[in-house]
Amino acid sequence: MDAFSSKTIAPNIAFETATAALQANRGANTPASANMTEETAEDFEAFFLSQVFSEMFSGIETDPLFGGGAGEGVFRSMMIQEFGKSVAQTGGIGIADSVMREMIALQEDQ
Repeated sequence: MDAFSSKTIAPNIAFETATAALQANRGANTPASANMTEETAEDFEAFFLSQVFSEMFSGIETDPLFGGGAGEGVFRSMMIQEFGKSVAQTGGIGIADSVMREMIALQEDQ
């Protein structure tokens, strides 16, 4: 799988997850549905931040003294995902709040 196809697949997965959460919460005004909506919005923000961090780290060369190769690439991608999750869980940059408002508005319209 080349880099282009992996970048086009991941946003589709995030969209499908958000859509599934909306469908599961349709007509439900329970604390559980509110928590699921909040978690989905936070997951979306974490995914977005991971993509931003991935681009940010793409220009950094690995030091040959400490490794490199395929293992370095796998570790770096997992590290970037965790950076995105960590930032989103500690307040993020406000994307989760906007996404959650939109999800709630979509639920209310239905």
